[in-house]
Amino acid sequence: MNNFNLEFIEQRRNELDIPMQTMAIELGFKNASTYLKYERGDYSFKAKQLPLLARILNCKITDFFSLIVADLATEVS
Repeated sequence: MNNFNLEFIEQRRNELDIPMQTMAIELGFKNASTYLKYERGDYSFKAKQLPLLARILNCKITDFFSLIVADLATEVS
């Protein structure tokens, strides 16, 4: 997931003032430390989690990807 923008996820979560524990609960993780492993990139978000993640962060799924990947996804649509 080299093109996945974890910095955007962390920044957006902080902008919206969403605690990691809330993210963990919403995504069905055991606790905040599990969610942190996803946000740090220790674990990879699964494709099926992206729509929910986008809803929680009030953004588009393409926001999670580098500009090049997002542009390609937009062109294909």
